Amino acid sequence: MNYRSIGLEDRDRVNHAIGGGFPEGSLVLLEGGTGAGKSALASRVVYGLCEEGSRVALASTEGDVGSYLEQMHSLSYDVLDHLLAGRLRYFHVPLERERALVERFLRPGALWDADVVVADGFGALCRNDPAFAAALGTPAADRAMERVVARLDAPLDAGRVVLLTVDPAALSEAALRPLHAAADVYLSLQTDVVGQDVRKKAVVRRFTGMRRPVDDTIGFSVKQGRGLVIESRTIA
Repeated sequence: MNYRSIGLEDRDRVNHAIGGGFPEGSLVLLEGGTGAGKSALASRVVYGLCEEGSRVALASTEGDVGSYLEQMHSLSYDVLDHLLAGRLRYFHVPLERERALVERFLRPGALWDADVVVADGFGALCRNDPAFAAALGTPAADRAMERVVARLDAPLDAGRVVLLTVDPAALSEAALRPLHAAADVYLSLQTDVVGQDVRKKAVVRRFTGMRRPVDDTIGFSVKQGRGLVIESRTIA
């Protein structure tokens, strides 16, 4: 089995915490509420993948490419050279207009001509798609997501890694179930308030095909000028 390392082992312990990388052909789900650190962890993954030579395509609902470059620079994840070299391709997904967003995301094209495809804000993308949104809150929600997951089979079978970040508040439980069932790697991002400190952690719900032992719980913080910092780890 081949793996996609997220590198930077001389800078942080993130790659070590996930066992040395994601298996090729994996569906990776980062799930957590607002402020849980989904985008920060996805940013770390994207930067590390590019540094390791992987070709990455990122679809984001968060902002245009200028905003993205500023955000990454603030974390000392400078991806400009990767963008210019074509190792990273950035696709902004505006949510203001009603469009078939899910179909546009899944449609074969430049987005899928990469080793790793990341959708940051996948839950919002689904919720703002009129056809998908109509199924939320109905018994059809699970079948709607099952159809989406089935469309991912071809790129996964071709060895691509697909990473989705999802705020569970954006989707119904019925819509989330097929994602939970299909994910090869499922990290639940949580926050704990201890006194005046807000502590973030990633609980590893599933990690299929791990290269090396993977931490059960990964405590982390996000620091300006440093990026993601591992604070504590728990191994069963």
